Amino acid sequence: MTVKTATEHLISLEGASKSYQQPNGQQIVILENINLELHPGQIVALLGPSGSGKSTLMRMIAGLIPASSGQVLYHNRPMAGLNPGVAIVFQSFALYPWLTVLENVELGLKAKGEPSDSRLQKALRMIDIIGLDGFENAYPKELSGGMRQRVGFARALAVEPELLCMDEPFSALDVLTAENLRFELLDLWLERKIPTQAILIVTHGIEEAVILADRIIVLGRNPGRVRADLSVNLPHYRDRKSPRFQALVDQIYKIITNPELDTIDTETTDSPQEPRREQKYQSLPSVRIGSVAGLVELLEDRPGYDLYRLGQELQLEVDDILPIVEAAKLMNFVQVAEGDITLTSVGQEFIGGGIDERKQIVKTQLIDRIRIVQQIYRLLEAKRNQRIPEELVLDILENHFSPEEAQRQLKTAIDWGRYAEIYSYDEPAGQIFLEQVESEQPATVS
Repeated sequence: MTVKTATEHLISLEGASKSYQQPNGQQIVILENINLELHPGQIVALLGPSGSGKSTLMRMIAGLIPASSGQVLYHNRPMAGLNPGVAIVFQSFALYPWLTVLENVELGLKAKGEPSDSRLQKALRMIDIIGLDGFENAYPKELSGGMRQRVGFARALAVEPELLCMDEPFSALDVLTAENLRFELLDLWLERKIPTQAILIVTHGIEEAVILADRIIVLGRNPGRVRADLSVNLPHYRDRKSPRFQALVDQIYKIITNPELDTIDTETTDSPQEPRREQKYQSLPSVRIGSVAGLVELLEDRPGYDLYRLGQELQLEVDDILPIVEAAKLMNFVQVAEGDITLTSVGQEFIGGGIDERKQIVKTQLIDRIRIVQQIYRLLEAKRNQRIPEELVLDILENHFSPEEAQRQLKTAIDWGRYAEIYSYDEPAGQIFLEQVESEQPATVS
């Protein structure tokens, strides 16, 4: 395979943003002012918390969705429609169950108008390279998850893309299968056996990014923006236990767990942007109070515990542990600095309390620190019957979030408020109410 010089831009994004208009006219910004270049000869990993727009950014690069503003360039020319140099491997395999392995692999070539003889030759060659020889006539239902994902890789690579995009390609597989396929792909890349100039992988695993990537792009959220662009100067194959590997993982954890830190090593740190960021509506992670309590209890005898080690111990990926940490921070139970997590005095008090004391502590923190809970509580107090329809809260949230995210935010706010006995929820009626008023009403006799 001929690799072009690393100074040439394969893909460039210049001030690219993506937003969606809601029915009420509100613009929900998913990605904002993305400046990014992808060069031949590199594996680039996109990392970031859930909701940071990783998959949206990949789809913009592939031309599946257009940028709302700014531009995406392919070989220095603005893109119009699908990017002809990109193929995608999806998380969910995305195979046609009624087609054989060979027929699935041929699909992209057929769509490109490749002659049948050439199509068959290229498909068979890629099936052989990817390790599916002997399964050409098998159907997807006959294959394991790992083999089905191999078909996805073969189909994408058969069209000889310049850029191979992978959207969490290993997350649907078991741990051992994912590890095996990850290193087989790396073998093919390092040995130049696959016809692609560059790879872009969306992942939620920090270790996976450091194992595979030459560059790691860390995205922030609300809206999605580039917070760090890190070069990985470690030779393949990488030792997870080496100090340099561990130091890079710790650095990435520090960046992701400190969203209040300004953008790192990018040009998006202009001071005029800061006031606008501070005005963003507070977003609640979709986490139960019980998970927060479990995290706090784990930290009781571990002052300054390393977040990366904690994730390893609990066998949780960053997308699993960060929402719990974020919720604990919002409630002032923990603080995170330099990738280390430590209990606050409020967290220590929570651990030492009984059930009623814990609920009272959570109630105080929610009313003092959580904006949507404050708004619900004030609306309830202002109503004569101290009841409000959930649609009223959704109207508030949909000014700041998409309808789907507004529903998630509402559910979390209701769950947290009910745990702390701030208010209750009548699900059949779709109403939130203050419990003490309900208890004072005389019981009805049927």
